[in-house]
This record gives sequence, C-alpha cells and structure tokens, in this order.
Amino acid sequence: MSTRREGRHAVEYVQLPHYPQSRRRLGSLVMPFARLYTRRYTRRAVVAAVAFAAALAAPPVFAQSAPEQYLPLLTYRVGPYAPSGISIWAGFLDTVRYFNEVEGGVDGVKIVTEECETGWLAEKGVECYERLKGGKNGSPAPLMLPSSAPISYALTDKVVADKIPMITVNYGRTEATDGATFPWNFPIMLTFYSQASGIINFIAQKEGGFDKLKGKKIVTLYHDSAYGRETIAPLALLAKEYGFEDIEIPNPHPGNEQSAQWQQIREAKPDWVYLRGWGIQTPVAIKTAARVGFPANHIIGDIWSSSEDDVIPAGDAAKGYLAVTTYPAGTDFPIHKKLKEYVLDKGKSDLKDLSRFGTVYYNAGVVEAIITIEALRTAYAKFGAKPINGEQARYGIEHLNIDEKRLEELGVKGLLQPLKLSCSDHEGGGALRVQQWDGKKWTPVSDWIQADRATLRPLIDEKAAAYAKEKGVTPRDCSHES
Repeated sequence: MSTRREGRHAVEYVQLPHYPQSRRRLGSLVMPFARLYTRRYTRRAVVAAVAFAAALAAPPVFAQSAPEQYLPLLTYRVGPYAPSGISIWAGFLDTVRYFNEVEGGVDGVKIVTEECETGWLAEKGVECYERLKGGKNGSPAPLMLPSSAPISYALTDKVVADKIPMITVNYGRTEATDGATFPWNFPIMLTFYSQASGIINFIAQKEGGFDKLKGKKIVTLYHDSAYGRETIAPLALLAKEYGFEDIEIPNPHPGNEQSAQWQQIREAKPDWVYLRGWGIQTPVAIKTAARVGFPANHIIGDIWSSSEDDVIPAGDAAKGYLAVTTYPAGTDFPIHKKLKEYVLDKGKSDLKDLSRFGTVYYNAGVVEAIITIEALRTAYAKFGAKPINGEQARYGIEHLNIDEKRLEELGVKGLLQPLKLSCSDHEGGGALRVQQWDGKKWTPVSDWIQADRATLRPLIDEKAAAYAKEKGVTPRDCSHES
C-alpha cells in the first residue's frame, strides 16, 4: 500500500492489497471495486469496499431478537365492575412490563399481551375468546385468563375442544380442582368452597373453637349468580358438620337497593354475616347494615368484597368491616419496590391514578401475573424457551410449584401463599387471610388460614363425577401423568 498527497486536499492513494488464495472468495468480491479504480483509489473508498466485501463474504448473520410469547387477556375496563378491572390489569401489565424490560423476559422470552374488552359479560367474553384463541405472529395462545365467573363457565367446554388451559384465580368452577375430569380448567389458589371453609374456620377462632359454633346463626348474603350460589353447598355441609344455622339470602344484581334483604337479616338476628357481593353491592350492603344496626365488625366480605372500592364509598359505616383476601394490600413487598423503581417512577405504569398502587386489586393483578409467569417458566424449562401452545402450558401449570424459597426470590412472600399444583389438584393453595378496614387502610388480622379441604373433597368429587356423567367425560388417570 502506498500513499501520496496532492494539492490542498490531501488524499491518500493506495494500491489494492494482495489477496492470498485462502481469501479467494473475498478477493473475488473486492475485484469489481478494483476495476472501478484501476489507477487511483482513495483509502476511504477502498476500506469501505473491502469492508463491504468482507461483510458479503462472511457467513450470513441475522439479527437475533428475543422470542415472543403471545398472551391474550380478556379484560373489563368498562361497565359496573370497571374500577376493580382497571386496577387488576394495571397490576398485571406493570408486572409483565417489569419482567420484559428489566428481567429480559421470562427466561429470555418476551410476553406480548393483547386485551379484549368483555365488560365481565359471558357473551362478550366468548366473542373475545374466539377472536384471540388462534394466537398471533406465529405464537399460539398458551392459556386464557377469562377474568369473570360467567365467562369461565361459558368457556368450560370450549377450552377442552381447543386444548387451551383456562386459569381462574379465586373464582370459577370449584369441581374443576379435579384435574382428572377438568384437564383444561384451573381454579388456582382459592376456590369458593375453600373460601367458605376458611371463613368458618376464622369465625371458629373468634368464637373460641369449633364447638362454640353450635347454635350460632351465620347469614350468607350472596350475589344472585353462578358465582354467588357457588358456596351454598359447602356451607350446608359445614353447618351440618359444626351445628350452626346456615341462612342463605340472595341479592339480585346489581344490588343498589338492599332494604328488604337487610330487614330479613335484622329479623334473623345472626351472629355473623358472610357478604358475597360484587361491585356496588358491597358498599350498599355495608351502609344498609349500619342503618339496621348490624355491626360492621361481624360482617366478613368474600374475596370480591375486599377492596378499597368496596369500603371507601361506604364511609364511616365501613370502619371495622372484615374481608377475606389472598393478596393483601400494601407496597412494602419487595416486588413493589421493583415495580416502583422500574415502572412507576419511569412513567411506564398502566395506572392512571398512582394512588391505587398497592391496593387490593392492583396486588391481585400482580399476583395473577406472577402465577402466569411462573407457569410459563415451568413450561419453558420442559419444552425450551420459546412460544408454547396450550398443551405445553398445561404441563407448566400442572407442575407449578411456588414454595417458600421461590416466594422469597420473587419478592412476594406474604403477598402470595405457596402454591403446588398437580394433575389431580388444580387449586394448589386453599388458604386465605382476613383483613380489617379502619377507615383509611386495610390491616391483616389473621395469618394464613387453611381451608378444610379434606372435608370438602367428597362434595367436590361428587360434583365432578356428575359433570363427567353429564358430558360423557372419561377422567384421566393422573397416576400416569408425569
């Protein structure tokens, strides 16, 4: 290579380098450039030519992007239950965003969500399911989160035909805990049966023992729907077991007028009221209870009557009100510190009102996202870190094992209970905590209370067997599932 400079603008002229035999291909690619510059070559041009040729000669290298897992979300951000849905999905999406952007995805797989608005209604939920079940951009839909008891009932047969697992955290068909009969249905963490049992166990604690339940009156004021009626059978069983009087009172949707129901409760003079509301039903119930003189600290709301949206509208009448939860309110859990630093403080939160960070329903979304992510992670460990289909996702859910150590690693100890699922057990938890509203915030007033699942099991098995007979289902042999 030689150089010389001419005139005011120094230009380097070079001779083409010799290309050895071993670089024959590279040389052949460079020579066309050489013929264009038979007498003089600028160094910059030649360097560029050589670099271009080298790039062509090199083995093809394609840009590597992280694999993406499509995840459809059936959400409700409009309608009478929108306040809860908005917070739940903010918690869910913020958690997914944290894992995608900070943790590099789930074992390197980015989660790509797509929402479809259902308004919590079965008909719209089915439409959304049909629209999203086929997956997107080559990624199958690994699972469905219907986020509505009516929708989950409507999808029960469809997910079987499509082989897409359906996760219903704290709701859905209780008998679907029998994974042999319901292989695609996962009522994870706390079924309505377990919830009823846990509340009776809590009342027993407050009364001084199970023997003190005999002769007590416990009213259940329930949302008159499939969701609300789900606890009638287990409470009848538990009343027979412990000798308390079980009084069931339906409360029609939407429940913005409850004078007749609470007059009936007043006349019954119960010791406790188990409130199974949803949406506006709960604050109306609390305020009406105050008007008839029933004490708030003897009303126990169920999992869907346990948020700030259920008590703040009731004002002072809600002070002392008790409610069940599986995801306590609060922002002191380690996962919240990560979400605040990497999502909220960077202006990336799905929350429009940041004061809802750490509320019960926001934390419900965080917990549901963690369960979903850990189920996908379990499946990736088996089938590889790549988009998976419904059958592979089912393996991940049935082998989900979030133990105490994993709770610590995820930063959700105290926020989420240990969960271990299997082919025969699609619930995996069965515990709850009770919290109390002091007028400003929720405070836990119990540790985790385990449901009496052994007592409930025959009732669940009976319902599962009836379903199998009606639908002609041959249950799986879970002893052969690995």
